[in-house]
Amino acid sequence: MAQDLLAKKLMRAVTDLSSAVDRLTFSAPTTHVYNPLAYARPAIRRYLELYAHPQPRALWLGMNPGPWGMAQTGVPFGEVELVRDWMGIHAEIGQPKVPHPRRPIEGFACERSEVSGRRLYGWARERYGTAEDFFATTFVWNYCPLIFMEESGKNRTPDKLPAEEREPLFDACDASLRKMVQLLEPEQIVGVGKFAETCAKKVLGDLGIPVGTVLHPSPASPIANRGWAAQAEQQLSKLGLLP
Repeated sequence: MAQDLLAKKLMRAVTDLSSAVDRLTFSAPTTHVYNPLAYARPAIRRYLELYAHPQPRALWLGMNPGPWGMAQTGVPFGEVELVRDWMGIHAEIGQPKVPHPRRPIEGFACERSEVSGRRLYGWARERYGTAEDFFATTFVWNYCPLIFMEESGKNRTPDKLPAEEREPLFDACDASLRKMVQLLEPEQIVGVGKFAETCAKKVLGDLGIPVGTVLHPSPASPIANRGWAAQAEQQLSKLGLLP
């Protein structure tokens, strides 16, 4: 019952954030903005219902959705195969307001693989076995819910936005992160990458929750490409977060 109530409260916070970011505007070189909180809402709700537990040992915090992960499935770092087959989540996925022709949303029919998500959840599957065992102590979320693309289809990370666009976006994300943390009450925060770690420290510094970091599993990271799982295990061991 406590988990059901938590999922409902978290879903209200998700809806509030979705509405807040939908009111924002962005200019060139950003040409397309996707909000999975809106068009992938059923999958997000299911993710919260299944895997958001009160007082997890750690909240893992990413930056924003990837084009072949959360953008397709609604789940942070949500590589299609692992979300469907390991987490047991499958839902109808809608469409962004203005789809980019080079970045189609195919939902669970998408055949592209999100490398970051495959590394993160592939490691979790190897380490914990079941998704239930992994999420019993861990919850994974993203700081920013939006994915930004340029006319060419190139991904733009939120930290690259001009200040007049970045600041109102980050204000909304800050408020939502604080609300999510107050609802979940995690023992500590793990920033997946330095950006997320910095955001967590800025937003949550007065709450007294320890904030650590783990290497981002992005294929754009030469360090991560030299064996992400082994390096992440070392960092998680220092944080006391390995089973």
